[in-house]
Amino acid sequence: MVLALSFVDEWLDPQLAPILVAVIILAVLGTTALFIIGLVAYSRRRTARYVLITTVLGILVVRSVIGLGTVLGLTPMTVHHLMEHGFDFLIAVLLLYAVYRSGSSSQSPPRGFNE
Repeated sequence: MVLALSFVDEWLDPQLAPILVAVIILAVLGTTALFIIGLVAYSRRRTARYVLITTVLGILVVRSVIGLGTVLGLTPMTVHHLMEHGFDFLIAVLLLYAVYRSGSSSQSPPRGFNE
């Protein structure tokens, strides 16, 4: 973790850098594991919904890697903000689209919905 401290800009307290690096590494590992599970699920189902979910999981991996690059001084803060907030928007759009596509227009409203 000492290596990470030498790359940190003034925006991060050097005492907190090792904790932040550890958390982001765990995020990269966790989202990568979820992405692999999503790929396996997609390979079994091969539906548009699984493509969307797997895509969102892949974006989360890239988002975590960008965060790690920022902490290590490899990604400028401006690029970090543009990419991460752009990915946040893209993830929200893709998830909402997946929810929209999962509904059926032939379904009746739940009981008590129009009462």
